[in-house]
Amino acid sequence: QVQLVESGGGLVQAGDSLRLSCAGSGLTFSNYRMGWFRQAPGKEREFVSRISSSGITTYYADSVKGRFTISRDNAKNTVYLQMNSLKPEDTAVYYCAAAYKLKSSDDRIIGTYDYWGQGTQVTVSP
Repeated sequence: QVQLVESGGGLVQAGDSLRLSCAGSGLTFSNYRMGWFRQAPGKEREFVSRISSSGITTYYADSVKGRFTISRDNAKNTVYLQMNSLKPEDTAVYYCAAAYKLKSSDDRIIGTYDYWGQGTQVTVSP
């Protein structure tokens, strides 16, 4: 059974930093590109960042570019999202997701991903 488990969320103040982790199991982690999405109350799930299966290529939503950094350690079956200079508008449940590396669809689209974690709450107070 494939599982993705997020951790590292919490309640912080604007300007603080958090590092989210997503640990995968039940899959060959290096065969999947990984994405981070977030969903705020009353809003649709939106793309945040993704990283290629090898870790060579990264991509970010404009809203987080320059503040967030995605990385992965395939030896640990883990993908990370380092979040700096957090803003109240970053408040959301953050989800990691895995897409098989050979899938050709857009990584910013939810339907591209084969597996999803349960999410971790990030709350940023002003």
